[in-house]
Amino acid sequence: MVSAATSNAVPQSLRALAGSDLLSSADLSAEQTAALLQLAADLKAGRTLIDLGGKVLGLIFSKASTRTRVSFTVAMARLGGQTIDLNPQVSQVGRGEPVADTARVLSRYVDALAIRTFGQDELAEYAHWASIPVINALTDLEHPCQALADYLTLAEAFGDARGLTLTYLGDGNNVAHSLMLCGALLGVNVRIGCPAGYAPDPQVLEHAQQLAAAQGCTVSVLHEPLAAVRGAHALYTDVWASMGQEQEKAERERAFAGWCLNEELIAEADSRAIVLHCLPAYRGLEISAGAMEGSASRIFDQAENRLHAQQALLAALLAG
Repeated sequence: MVSAATSNAVPQSLRALAGSDLLSSADLSAEQTAALLQLAADLKAGRTLIDLGGKVLGLIFSKASTRTRVSFTVAMARLGGQTIDLNPQVSQVGRGEPVADTARVLSRYVDALAIRTFGQDELAEYAHWASIPVINALTDLEHPCQALADYLTLAEAFGDARGLTLTYLGDGNNVAHSLMLCGALLGVNVRIGCPAGYAPDPQVLEHAQQLAAAQGCTVSVLHEPLAAVRGAHALYTDVWASMGQEQEKAERERAFAGWCLNEELIAEADSRAIVLHCLPAYRGLEISAGAMEGSASRIFDQAENRLHAQQALLAALLAG
């Protein structure tokens, strides 16, 4: 990443995003994705200051959250805005008010909505009815804000993410989907390592591979842990049972035996490889304590970068 002069304006390359939604990592172009990461780095380093002039972000979270909720709230505060927590349990959303009504009313009160829910279709319905930007703060299909923070962390470690290889070990879930799409746009070779039967959604995989071909990189799925990690510059894992899959926990632990991100697998990666995890983590299951706390770990830098990546995203969507 290159240094930027101190500025209080959103870069020209991101101004087309003003007023738009972010439902998927693929909603961004390759240029916009790279520019968001640069803006995030500039905001983090204090090279850029952006004031949103008191704009308000509404949070509608139907799933539990620590990092996403706090990082969005702090990001808006640092941009001169504020956040309202529209908890479904204490609002009419939780009593069955139609999305069409909720979205249109909230569009008259707040300037953007960050929504964390189960189905991508519910998120799309909010975006259809709202006249303000709608941000995917996690669905069962994708987690685009997480991917932005992940690749910001990779770029910090190596100077530039393009041409590097990131291996994700685990379930082909929402995090894996956004890693594939965002990585493809940035020119990163993305490997998904998982047991048979736990591969990513075929349509998302195909889309990511098409994006990767345009950027001269690859997206692949491997079913053997050592092959997946060999020579990789980043080793990434996530919980084996996501929210809503708790009843499958024992079955998934059996299926993922041998897939724990540990020192043995790290030894097969590039000598400079970093270790990533989107948290929360379960030491001894998907990641060993040694990998979690070792010198290669950038997990807590990665968690911090949720703040900076989302600050850049909010600035781009709202500064216009």
